[in-house]
Amino acid sequence: MLKIILILIAAYIFYEVIEHAVVPLIWLITKRRKRSPTGESGMIGLEAEVREWKDNKGKVFVHGELWRAESDAPLAAGDSVQVLSVKGLTLIVEPLQE
Repeated sequence: MLKIILILIAAYIFYEVIEHAVVPLIWLITKRRKRSPTGESGMIGLEAEVREWKDNKGKVFVHGELWRAESDAPLAAGDSVQVLSVKGLTLIVEPLQE
């Protein structure tokens, strides 16, 4: 009888260690690998649509938001562009190569 009680206690302790230490550690490791790209690095390479443009500056629509943008290439409203870099709160863009 004592042997059965000791086995049950050991199994319970083993289960608790797995549940409260090993499973959260595995979850943390797998979530850490899948970081969401945000900030400057998350914007580079995205496709945007020109909404307003005058001279070398204007506004583009990307990620559901309007951003200020600059480009050396001539652009017009409705053009598709690609984000090259971010300078402060201004995107540097170029016409999308199709």
